[in-house]
Amino acid sequence: MMLNDLYGRQLTGPNVLNAHFQNMKTTLDTLYDLKPSLEKAEETKDIYEKMDRVVPKAEWARFAPYVIAINRLKKERNAVILAHNYMTPEIYHGVADFVGDSLELAMKAANVKEDVIVQCGVHFMAETSKILSPEKMVLIPDVEAGCSLAESITAEGVAEMRAQYPGAPVVSYVNTTAEVKAASDVCCTSSNALKIVEAQDSDLVIMTPDQFLAQNVAAQSSKKIVFWAGSCIVHELYTAQDLRDYRESEPDLKIIAHPECTPEVVAEADFTGSTRGIINWVTENKPAKAMLVTECSMAANISDSLPEVEFAKPCNMCPYMKKISLEKILWSLHTMEPQVEVDPEISKRARLSVQRMLDLS
Repeated sequence: MMLNDLYGRQLTGPNVLNAHFQNMKTTLDTLYDLKPSLEKAEETKDIYEKMDRVVPKAEWARFAPYVIAINRLKKERNAVILAHNYMTPEIYHGVADFVGDSLELAMKAANVKEDVIVQCGVHFMAETSKILSPEKMVLIPDVEAGCSLAESITAEGVAEMRAQYPGAPVVSYVNTTAEVKAASDVCCTSSNALKIVEAQDSDLVIMTPDQFLAQNVAAQSSKKIVFWAGSCIVHELYTAQDLRDYRESEPDLKIIAHPECTPEVVAEADFTGSTRGIINWVTENKPAKAMLVTECSMAANISDSLPEVEFAKPCNMCPYMKKISLEKILWSLHTMEPQVEVDPEISKRARLSVQRMLDLS
């Protein structure tokens, strides 16, 4: 993805980016007291208690100065930080005002009172916030926080599907660009996909771009579903054999999968749900040992609130989500950049698709 495609910037190439981030670090170190501090770690111990199972004390001494600076600055800027469940613990617990899955973040973005939204997630989430709150300033701490799934389809791809299946409504995953949302009839998330599909007034439904979400929905739906062949680089890596191997070594292990995984993986799981659904299931059932078949930070973020649950490894990390850091959040609030903009006409059509989803949800 070229940065200027979405944001009108020319920050491309490793040399330019390295220079940018070096300038960012130097400037922040000059203006803010960001040295590792045991005193600041103690000052923020109530926050640290939410993640002390997964974040070493020495690491928190490094994070605490950033957390204090960000929480002060966001008040000065009248900003709210929306963070996806895949953010690292120091972001999730340390600076986020609201955390959730894609649906929850979209619903929150539509109703924020603050003037500024800092989107700690990937670019399609920031676009969705701008679509739902066009009058707000929306910041994303790293413009390179993309999404393999969102980049797997374009508005032209939607048009191809419509031409192949005339009259069929297009249900597009919220993990898509504004242009794809604008070209679709309605959006969905992993938590409401089945409900959205079932609500369509057609026996045939087109789903884009996640082929595995579409197949998992089709297994439960009364509709015939055709789909675009996209997938998530995190969830497609898991295999059914992996799960069988883990279960053989740990017979009491409970496996909880995300519906972006393959149908074979979903069939091996004890429960399948969205990131919020996963959190709710583990919180309610409290298995002695659980394996979350999704992004790594999910287990880390809920570990301290569930001390009775042992979370099995390994997991798969999203390289795009991990581009968001405390340092970049602070820089974004300091400079009020990078701002996310969406073409007004595209935004208007995309908002209809997202609003239809929210109404049906």
